Amino acid sequence: MDAEKFEKVFLTLSGIMLAIFLVALGYAAIGFGIGLPSRSGELDPSKVDSTSPFDDPGVHQVGPNHYEAVLIGQTWSFLPPRLEVPAGAKITFKATSRDVIHGLHIEGTRVNLMLIPGQVSKITYRFPEPGEHLYICHEYCGQGHHAMFGKVIVTEGKKG
Repeated sequence: MDAEKFEKVFLTLSGIMLAIFLVALGYAAIGFGIGLPSRSGELDPSKVDSTSPFDDPGVHQVGPNHYEAVLIGQTWSFLPPRLEVPAGAKITFKATSRDVIHGLHIEGTRVNLMLIPGQVSKITYRFPEPGEHLYICHEYCGQGHHAMFGKVIVTEGKKG
């Protein structure tokens, strides 16, 4: 096989592979509802405690079967360290950091956010069944990073 023919075959296979990858990406985004977390606002990191909704972190009902989970990442801990949500409900996570860059990953879910000081990160998720899910910081934030975790408790039916 001469070099020109080999190059044409290589380029054709590369184009076919690229098309397959784009179809798979589109299917994942639409078919599985996978999307990027959004940046939903900005705030002054030194005033997190007095800025709504971060002045009252935790889980709050905002509509029928719709809840907002507000989290703050701070030096080696999450506030609050425990969230309780009902199975099947729409949960909108809003999170920020008050000091350095942190991460928020809820094990066994697609919830994965960067917590950047001054930025509000947001993602929505439904937990299909009751159980417990660990949430961890996935960005190295200093010597106590390994102790930065919390727990989402998914309960049966409506949150009490």
